Amino acid sequence: MPSAQPLHLAAIDLGATSGRVILGTWKNSRLSLQEVHRFPNAFQSIGGHDYWNIAGLWNEIQAGLRAAVAALPKGATLASVGVDTWGVDHVLVNDAGRLVFPVHAYRDARTQPGLKRLGDTRAALERIYAATGIPAVFYNASLQLEETVASCPAITDLATRCLFLPDYFNFLLSGRMANELTIASTTQLLDVHSTDWSRAALDHFRVPAQWFAKPVLAGTKLGKVRDIPALAGTQVVAVPGHDTACAYDAMPASPGGTDLFLSSGTWSLVGFESDQPVLGPEALSARISNERIGDGRYRPLTNVIGLWLLEGIMKEFASRPKSDADWTRLIADAEKLPAPAGLLDVTDPAFTNPKSMKAAIDAQLKKRRLAIPRNLAGYTRLICDSLGQGHADAKAAFEKMSGRTFKRILIVGGGSKNRLLCQATADASGVPVVSFALEGAAVGNLASQLVALKAVKNTAAFRALFGPTLKQTTYTPRR
Repeated sequence: MPSAQPLHLAAIDLGATSGRVILGTWKNSRLSLQEVHRFPNAFQSIGGHDYWNIAGLWNEIQAGLRAAVAALPKGATLASVGVDTWGVDHVLVNDAGRLVFPVHAYRDARTQPGLKRLGDTRAALERIYAATGIPAVFYNASLQLEETVASCPAITDLATRCLFLPDYFNFLLSGRMANELTIASTTQLLDVHSTDWSRAALDHFRVPAQWFAKPVLAGTKLGKVRDIPALAGTQVVAVPGHDTACAYDAMPASPGGTDLFLSSGTWSLVGFESDQPVLGPEALSARISNERIGDGRYRPLTNVIGLWLLEGIMKEFASRPKSDADWTRLIADAEKLPAPAGLLDVTDPAFTNPKSMKAAIDAQLKKRRLAIPRNLAGYTRLICDSLGQGHADAKAAFEKMSGRTFKRILIVGGGSKNRLLCQATADASGVPVVSFALEGAAVGNLASQLVALKAVKNTAAFRALFGPTLKQTTYTPRR
């Protein structure tokens, strides 16, 4: 519904390498964005462990919110604010909300023994997957909390609540402690068949059940901002706390559920929206992660290695692109080359973190008796075609497991700007690939606030209004 007066909203969007505050303005059913504050983020190591600078992040959030208020038109106010972050990481606090344990970063190696233990016990692995719909991955909050309790048993006397990062920043803003559903679903502790915690998973990992409250759905109003005078009266909304869930909400998907989502960056996150989870031995083997949408439904996805391959190979060539014009030339040169005789197996674990990506690629090609590219354009063509096939394989696996047929692939992220990758994905999958120029997580964050403020009926209505305003390119399969 068109709003008589413009609504001004702030999206706090935190990533593992940078954070930003975006001012969104909703007027005449159109959303405009203004980045008012951006800052770097990185975990820091001490004593062999990795930690986040939570106080530093909070200072940057406050600075960004003040910048948002300063950027408002004269006499305007900020209606609401929402926070999204990366998944799994968390804060342990007491009843007063004081930190009682340092905030570890998900890349900390402390979970490796627990991961091996779980992986070595097939029955336990199957039982936890059946209960939570989340595969065993080293960064899971389940394994992090298991290690915390085992190494520091007294923590069960000190801590009374576990808040995930968006939950904690929502608490600092509003004073209310609440666990939001989408961020809870990244933990391997949520019951896949309900919107509450899995007692079986909590017991297995020996995590105190009293640390959690039943998760709230995205769009829940948590209260007004406190302790920041410039934001007095601003409503704090629990938007989808997981940035990937926000990014999915922003995509103008078909209401019929026939679109496959591809968030293409260092990793390719391929998934779809569903009323049911995708479970069973085949899903476990394919490492399907049944994360949640803010309204309680499911977002099954799989993680395919992505532009990490291209990022890695660039380091090996002095001729690597250093400007947008260089990138355009490289992609054009790669497009002129004939299709490779054979493609890379992008599931090869050798590509996870090699000292030399070129050496890892060459080794696989030699083993399979395939030709090694002669230059950077050759590697670029090989990598883009191979990633396109990887995306097509993920589509085929999801169709087999879910019984669905996907008619389009919607792509956002860095890969959406790479026409060679988009075309390769269309050719391999046999369906059109639609590329969007979209600030995914921030837009999804703002969309949830608009629904909470009743400026828009629901996510589908927002997509219908927002989609036509987006710049998009469609790549049609050539075979």
